[in-house]
Amino acid sequence: MTILVTGATGNIGRKVVDQLLARGATDVRALTNNPGKAALPAHVEVAEGHLGRLDSLPAAFAGVDRMYLAPAPEYVSEVLAMAREAGVRHVVDLSGEPESWWGSVCTAVEGSGLGWTHLWPADFMENTLTWAPQIREASSVREPRPESASAPIAMVDIASVAATILLSDGHLNRAYPLGGPEVLSRTALLGHLADALGRDLSLIESTRDETIAALRSSMGEQAEWYVDNVLIDFDPQPESLPITSVADITGRPATTFAQWASDNAALFTAD
Repeated sequence: MTILVTGATGNIGRKVVDQLLARGATDVRALTNNPGKAALPAHVEVAEGHLGRLDSLPAAFAGVDRMYLAPAPEYVSEVLAMAREAGVRHVVDLSGEPESWWGSVCTAVEGSGLGWTHLWPADFMENTLTWAPQIREASSVREPRPESASAPIAMVDIASVAATILLSDGHLNRAYPLGGPEVLSRTALLGHLADALGRDLSLIESTRDETIAALRSSMGEQAEWYVDNVLIDFDPQPESLPITSVADITGRPATTFAQWASDNAALFTAD
């Protein structure tokens, strides 16, 4: 059974490869535009290509039974049609609820005629890295809603869930909201980072425009979209957040933000 991981150079796709191997998978194929950057293990089969390069996909899909689908809304319908024609049976997609900005991916997957499992993650712990320039330069972070809360999830835990599902048969045609193991406010997240860094950090409540300006150096033109769609409009109800989802699916505890902050503290201080 060959499993194809698309976006294998990406932050999550690369971790899916590692998680599959850690679980004993032997027939893993990785689709990547840049095999050198992916630094894939020698026994992983490399398919050079990209979801946006449709002519590269027939060879990548040949003999594949299951695939991890990285989000690619602009190409997803054509990609899924080619996957079905090639004989792929089950797609595990990284997407979002139908009404979300990634919703077109899960809608297309369900309409493809293939078996599917949706992974709908909360905000990534790694998104706090957008604070790094502010922490280095001013030991403070600007946020429009300091007490808004979520259950951020580590990318490695999303990959762990994906690998678990790709290697089992009990998750067909199910959607899984994924969250980290605890509900944390933006203020609490910065507090954990302060502990990991061993220094005082302050959170400054800011306007939309002030927040965008503060994030511009780390996010570029994506800062406005991020502030509007994640920091301001995104407001999940804490009591409904899926804080046990990773452990429920994988049987392993999810990464806490304190653990993640300790492991990645150096990324907040390096230029």
